[in-house]
Amino acid sequence: MHINILAFGIAKEICGGSTLQLEVPDHATAGDLKQLLTEQYPRLGGLNSFLLAVNEEFAAPDTPLSARDEVAIIPPVSGG
Repeated sequence: MHINILAFGIAKEICGGSTLQLEVPDHATAGDLKQLLTEQYPRLGGLNSFLLAVNEEFAAPDTPLSARDEVAIIPPVSGG
């Protein structure tokens, strides 16, 4: 299935844009997608951490995905 992904902050730079689309197996989870993203974009794996949000909620690794989901890559945030 195709998953549409929004990228923010440094993730947008790493992925080459604010939106991307990936093909994932049916019944994929957020953990599966995170692994696929770090394989396709190795610099993501170099971040201290990044999270995935599915439908505007932080996703646990076992969160199931569907083609209708809004998925976002949330990179580490710093501020002062």
